[in-house]
Amino acid sequence: MAGYAVARIDEIEELDDGREPMRPVRHHFGITAFGVTAWTAKKAGDRIINEHDEDDGGHEELYVVTQGHARFEIAGKSVDAPAGSLVFVEPNVTRTAFAEQDGTTVLVVGGTPGQPYHPVGWEIWAPLRPRYEAGEHEAVRDELRPLVDANPQYPLLAYNLACLEAVTGQKEDALVHLRQAAETSQSFDFREFARNDSDLDAIRDEPAFSEIVG
Repeated sequence: MAGYAVARIDEIEELDDGREPMRPVRHHFGITAFGVTAWTAKKAGDRIINEHDEDDGGHEELYVVTQGHARFEIAGKSVDAPAGSLVFVEPNVTRTAFAEQDGTTVLVVGGTPGQPYHPVGWEIWAPLRPRYEAGEHEAVRDELRPLVDANPQYPLLAYNLACLEAVTGQKEDALVHLRQAAETSQSFDFREFARNDSDLDAIRDEPAFSEIVG
């Protein structure tokens, strides 16, 4: 990339995790300073933004309605948001949004106040998560491996691969990827999370496990 890149939102491939399909804008451009994702509703009445708050990660979020017309529900209140609207929501406030017109698109920018942003790769993991939760461990493991190789900077991918390798009996590989997750993580303590994660029970008694998690 020669110092800049250009893309239309609809040129970025949608990823579907079983909720509302999203476009991983941050990952597409390789942005590391802040999170940014886009959602587009196919039809009026579709939910665009999943109902959630950001209390666990502490993210402030700015929603930009780039086209169409959205209606937000924020802390139980309805907020009208036609194209051009900027809607800011603090971390501990519940929010969701619906399309009032076909093709309504919302761009979301987020980050934690006072902290540097460190991407973990949730966008790439999201489409695999439903199958992981459904118990398709071997198939998801095999799909995740090349993604980890191609994106070694994302600790969440390495961590989840370690979990999958542990539950499918590949202990040595699991320890390698758990170490990778622990060493590359800057914003989330995967060592702490690993201490109580039952998916890693198969490697918990290994000396290397104690060395990695401390």
